[in-house]
Amino acid sequence: MRVVRVRYRNTIFYGTIDGQTVRPLSKDTPVEGPVPIDQALVLAPVTPTKIICLGFNYAEHAEEFAHDLPDEPVLFLKPPSAVVGPGQPIVLPPQSTHVAHEGELAVVMGRACRNVSAAEAAPYVFGYCCGNDVTARDLQKKDGQYGRAKGFDTFCPIGPWIETEVDDPGNLVLRTLVNGEVAQQSTTANMLFKPLDIVSYVSGIMTLMPGDVILTGTPSGSTAIKAGDEVRVEIERVGVLVNPVAEAEQAERAEGDEGDEESEPPLQ
Repeated sequence: MRVVRVRYRNTIFYGTIDGQTVRPLSKDTPVEGPVPIDQALVLAPVTPTKIICLGFNYAEHAEEFAHDLPDEPVLFLKPPSAVVGPGQPIVLPPQSTHVAHEGELAVVMGRACRNVSAAEAAPYVFGYCCGNDVTARDLQKKDGQYGRAKGFDTFCPIGPWIETEVDDPGNLVLRTLVNGEVAQQSTTANMLFKPLDIVSYVSGIMTLMPGDVILTGTPSGSTAIKAGDEVRVEIERVGVLVNPVAEAEQAERAEGDEGDEESEPPLQ
């Protein structure tokens, strides 16, 4: 099942994709019947309380940065304000001259969990979507840590929907294309730490809440992007996330995007 979050006639609601329409998930949604998807604005699928990210979860990515392979997950956080949805621009900040894409599988939590084992983790996961851990590479090198380099507004595109029926998240083909050219291609089978193991590990540190997102790391091939580019993250059996790239002075947030939501995620 593909669960999408949309705005239609000033109402934000969650629905399931049925052909070319969206059917509201809740009977309490003040929208009657299915809505043509081309008449709705597709938003980021969740508004997380936090975004937990993994560094160097693919050996190939660690090798291209001459980084030792981690013996346990390397975690960092992105702020919720970094989230944008499909079709919204990745805005290049004036502080950076080298912004790069990082296509990743995103885990979306459906239930609050704390201290769960990997064997217990699956029921706590609502589903999976595409993510892009956009990074100001020059600031990452300058600062020696990730807060500024990965925390700018628009630096966490996710979407376009949540796929709830992924039988094996540890064996999915992942590709990132820039202007139609493949920049990254791998499979989640190459992850050092698998998605449910990651959920377990993170839950031993912090409580994961419904709608929280875990970005599971990127393979090799992350390249610089520039204004006018189109970045496309494709994940087998999950979806395709497309975002344009724009200079700060050219970009305007889509009216009614993150920040004025009226409903809680139905992920419990």
